[in-house]
Amino acid sequence: MKDIRIGIGCGDNGSESVDELVGKVKAAEAAGFQAAWIPSFFQFDCLTWAALAGRETERIEIGTAVAVSHSRHPYYMAQQVASTNAACGGRFIFGVGPSHQVVIENMLGLSYDKPGRHIREYLEVMSALSEEGKVGFQGDVYQVNATLKVAGGTPFTTVIGGLGPMMRKLAGRLAQGSITWMTGPKTLETRIAADVSAAASAAGRPAPRIVGGFPIVLTNEVESARTLAGKLFAMYGTLPSYRAMLDEEGLEGPGEIAMIGDEKTLEAGIQQLASAGVTDFNANVIPDGVDRDGSMQRTHDFLADLAKR
Repeated sequence: MKDIRIGIGCGDNGSESVDELVGKVKAAEAAGFQAAWIPSFFQFDCLTWAALAGRETERIEIGTAVAVSHSRHPYYMAQQVASTNAACGGRFIFGVGPSHQVVIENMLGLSYDKPGRHIREYLEVMSALSEEGKVGFQGDVYQVNATLKVAGGTPFTTVIGGLGPMMRKLAGRLAQGSITWMTGPKTLETRIAADVSAAASAAGRPAPRIVGGFPIVLTNEVESARTLAGKLFAMYGTLPSYRAMLDEEGLEGPGEIAMIGDEKTLEAGIQQLASAGVTDFNANVIPDGVDRDGSMQRTHDFLADLAKR
C-alpha cells in the first residue's frame, strides 16, 4: 500500500516452542509483510526472539512492541539491541517504553518516579552508544562512562512507546520515531506525528517513523467483533497512558478503536492512517471468536495482499 509499511503482530501464548515462534516471523516474511512486531508481555523474551528470527530471515524488518526500559540498564540494553540488530542484518527496530506504574512498581518492585526523566536519560545513554560508540553521561538516574563495539549492530533504530507530550518530544529528538497502541487516527495526526516530527526537525534529524498498532479483523459480523474486542482489550482502558489516548480520540473504550469490517472498510482505515502521518502499520489480528470461517486467516491474507501492493 502506498506510503505505509504493513507489518503483522506476532504473539506468544506461552506454550509455543522456539521453532514455532521463529516460524511466525519466517511465515510473515514469506507472506510479504514488511515487518513483524514482537510484543513484550510475560512470555518469551522479545529481543531474544527477534535475534533468533533475524538469523533465519533475509528481508523482513523485526521490531519490539515494546521492550520495557526499567528492566535493563541502558548500557546493557544498548549492548543487547546492537547484538540483536547484528543478528538481524541491520533489520531490527527497537521499540522501547517505560511500561506502566502497575508493572514497574507492583510487579517488579522498582520506582516509577518521573518516567519522562527516566526515558530521557535512558535515551541519552543509548543514542550516544548507538551513534558514537561511546558515552559519557552524568544524570540524576544514570551515570555512565563506557564504550560499545558490535560489528554490524550500530547504529540501530529506536522508536519510543511513550504517548505524552514529553515522550513525543523525546521520540523526535533522541530517537527515530514513535510506536503507539490504543491511539486513534485523529490523535496520531494532530498529536503524535505532528509533535514527533516537529521535535525531529528542530533537532536536525531525519523525518521520524510513526508506528501505529491496532487490533484488526476482517469480518461481516461487525458488532459482535467489536464486543469481543472490547472484552479482549478491556485492560488497556484502565491504564492511564492508553486511557488518555482514548479520551483524546473521544472513545469510551478499547473496542471502539479496533479496525473491524470488510475489505473496503479496512483498506480505507489503513489509508487514513497513512494520510495522518503513520509510516508503519502494526496489525494485531483479533483472534477467531466471531466468524466460523476463520476470520484470523482471512484478515492475515488480506493484509498480506496489501503489503504486496
